[in-house]
This record gives sequence, structure tokens and C-alpha cells, in this order.
Amino acid sequence: MASKPKHLLEELTHRGPHQVLRGDLALVGLPGLVLAPRSGLGLPAVAFGHGWMQPPARYLGLFRHLASWGFVVAAPGTQRSPLGSARLYAADLRTALDVCVGVRLGAGDISVDQSRLALAGHSTGAGAAVLAAADDTRVRAVATMAASQVKPFATDAAARCSMPSLHLAGGADLVAPPVGHSRLIAANWGGETQLRVLPKVDHMGFAEGRHWTGLLIPGSSNHAALRLSRALLTAFFLVHLAGEDRFRPLLAADVKGAPIEDTTELVA
Repeated sequence: MASKPKHLLEELTHRGPHQVLRGDLALVGLPGLVLAPRSGLGLPAVAFGHGWMQPPARYLGLFRHLASWGFVVAAPGTQRSPLGSARLYAADLRTALDVCVGVRLGAGDISVDQSRLALAGHSTGAGAAVLAAADDTRVRAVATMAASQVKPFATDAAARCSMPSLHLAGGADLVAPPVGHSRLIAANWGGETQLRVLPKVDHMGFAEGRHWTGLLIPGSSNHAALRLSRALLTAFFLVHLAGEDRFRPLLAADVKGAPIEDTTELVA
């Protein structure tokens, strides 16, 4: 009997079966973090884009969670200045995927399958992930959290993306209100897409802990948002990168605190 969505959600809020290794992308010439299962060949990989001026370490819990479920996660720590370029950061995200595919990780017993690659990100890093996906035919799935419009426009790039996408937005986001950012990106998406709005979550609800940029960016870490985003992103990537269709019912169902939104009324 198939598991109910709420049971699948509960399962995915817990860490997966894999022990996790943490490394530094700087060892291969790109500042940032890489996390992976302790071993495994032909693994799926996700390159993750940090939010405006945020260190990759603010998403470490998400990276560990994904790695525990069998994913290699690479998070470049570049373009963190106030005037960081989304276009250049998109190129760094694609480079991070190149590293995952081209470099044996761990003791040489961890490898990535180039046909199982994805992109994800938060805030401006989410916008950069959309730009990167539009220009990289290897990418099989994209997930965003509180996506911010960037230049070149992520909304325009979304129309060139044919892979499945999942967009999580905060209903209380004053920096990138979902109506003008995540909703438009989802509405313009060229392939299968889904938007979920977490009603009481603000722009920084998807980041972990505290950082001095809290003086500049309204919002703070939200435990419920972290819990839901980890489970939903894990389900999304398990289905679309790892072929774990038993988690598909979770993606098709409304979840308490993260209902599926209709974006069809915004399509011209």
C-alpha cells in the first residue's frame, strides 16, 4: 500500500540512511562547501546558490540532510559582496556541477552521474540558479526558496527551462514578495512547475541561524520553514534525480503550512 503524503513528509523530516562527509570546494579552486554521502558511485548532485551576502554555512543543515539521503551538494561561496553578479554566480554554479562530475570525492570512492544534476538556491542565489539552468542542458531539476528577481531577469530565463521545478516562497516576505518574484518565475517556467507559499515565513526564514546581515535584511530563521523545505526539496530531488517514485504523492499533495498555489492565471 502506498504511503500517505503526511507519512512521507514525516519520513523525510528525518535524516536519511547515509553517513555524511564535509569538504571544501577551495581544494579544487572554487571557494565553498561540498557535502556527500560517505561513499557511492553514480550519485546525483545539487549545486546550491546562497542568498544575498550570505555564507554557504547558513544552509549547512539542508546540505547535510540532502547528503544523508544520497546527494552530493556543492555550494560555491563566491559573489558575496553587496554588488555580487547573478550572471557570474550562475557560471560558478555550473562550475560547481563540473567539479562534482569531474572530480572523485572522498577517498576516490564517491562519483557523480552527469545525467543526474540539479540546481537549487535561496534569494538571489535562487535567481542565479534559474539563470544557470537556462544555459545548462545537463540540469534535470531546479528548486528555489524565496527566489529574488535578478539581472539578467530570472523570469525571462525561466521560460527557457524545460526541466521540472519546485518553488517555495514566504507569504510574509517583504524583500521578494512571492507575487512579484517566485510566482512570476513559476508562471513563466517552460516545463513542469510547482509553487508553494509558506504563509508566515519571511525572506530569511529559509536560512539557518544568525548573521550580521540581519541588520540589513528583514526576517529571521524559521524552524518550521527549515523543516518543510528540507523535506520537500529532498522529495523533489529523490523523485526527479534518483527515480524514487514512492515520494511522488508528497509532491502532488497540499502540505500543512505549504499549500500548492495556482499560477495559471498569470500566464498570458
